[in-house]
Amino acid sequence: MIPRNATAQATAGDGTPRVLIAADKFKGSLTAVQVAECVTAGLRRVVPGLDVEALPVADGGDGTVSAAVAAGFERHEAEVTGPLGAPVRAAYALRGDTAVVEMAEAAGLHLLPPGVFAPRTATTHGAGELLRAALDAGARSVVFGVGGSATTDGGAGMLTALGARFLDAGGAPVAPGGAALRDLASADLSGLDPRLADLDVVLASDVDNPLTGPKGAAAVYGPQKGASADDVAVLDAALAHYAEVWEAAVGARAAEYARAPGAGAAGGIGYGALVGLGARFRSGIEVMLDVLGFAAALERATLVITGEGSLDEQTLHGKAPAGVAAAAGDAGKDVIAVCGRLALSADALRGAGIRRAYALTDVEPDPARCMALAGPLLENLGERIARDLLVESRGHARAGKPLSDG
Repeated sequence: MIPRNATAQATAGDGTPRVLIAADKFKGSLTAVQVAECVTAGLRRVVPGLDVEALPVADGGDGTVSAAVAAGFERHEAEVTGPLGAPVRAAYALRGDTAVVEMAEAAGLHLLPPGVFAPRTATTHGAGELLRAALDAGARSVVFGVGGSATTDGGAGMLTALGARFLDAGGAPVAPGGAALRDLASADLSGLDPRLADLDVVLASDVDNPLTGPKGAAAVYGPQKGASADDVAVLDAALAHYAEVWEAAVGARAAEYARAPGAGAAGGIGYGALVGLGARFRSGIEVMLDVLGFAAALERATLVITGEGSLDEQTLHGKAPAGVAAAAGDAGKDVIAVCGRLALSADALRGAGIRRAYALTDVEPDPARCMALAGPLLENLGERIARDLLVESRGHARAGKPLSDG
């Protein structure tokens, strides 16, 4: 949080404003890169030549690879198995021996045809193939971003792609998808890729749910993947059985991992990563800020603009804007936010370290038009921010004037 007695300045000591835009995507309308471009365009219409640095961010879900590429990682692609079994092109990012792998690239909900869901049968097999491609490219550490999945298979598909075998009572491989885990009798890990033993995997997620139960993967996130109440019951029981089989294979730590924060992320792929890959769980936005070089960019900035499509209660629980605001607040930098929809009070925003928020719905009340015209409307908000915070009424850049709480 920004100290109450601090003088929050929008300009550097020489009177030059330096703005850092560290925003996430506006889901369904703008990527994080496009958000930064639109805000920058609006700011510079009012303050030509304004010093703006764009650092698109993500919290482990959709857009994580794009954010890494925007920060200087190299984009790589591979053909992998999609959530329904058909091949898809998926990307990962690589810099040196560090890879950023986004499971949604291979098994994301967005890869399903419109109106088509497969809660019982969707597979994470392609996520394992993507991890293997990163290994082949020389990765020795992986930031594994999980979120936005179409799957609830506990990561069984991912681990199968990496050499594990999940067998039924007859010794045959179980079918893809979470429901088939009901038939699981044993887990054979002898064929796991030996390179995994030396791979450092960080599980980057914005959720801390356990694997099963009322707060688990199936109960909380199954419905958004098309799961009915019956589907949820089947999947939750199947995942519980899956954890029991893992316990027989590797011991009591498997049960501990099932209860661990992040185990329920992305349909339980978090559990598969924890128990099968030896992953370490970290808040997605925290690890991504480290990977993207946020600290250095923050040091150069005098004002930080963050945001995402909807600023709401979920934002306060590990989403990108809250992480950006916390880090910026610790550095004594002012933070404002842009969003499509604002559902937080001024007190809640201030509690999160966000001094003020600008919403597209302030400009265009119709949500459908906000989605359709998100780019131009966001440029409009950029102009408003510049007028409110970066210039005096006479049009000159502010020099050390405190920002209003608004």
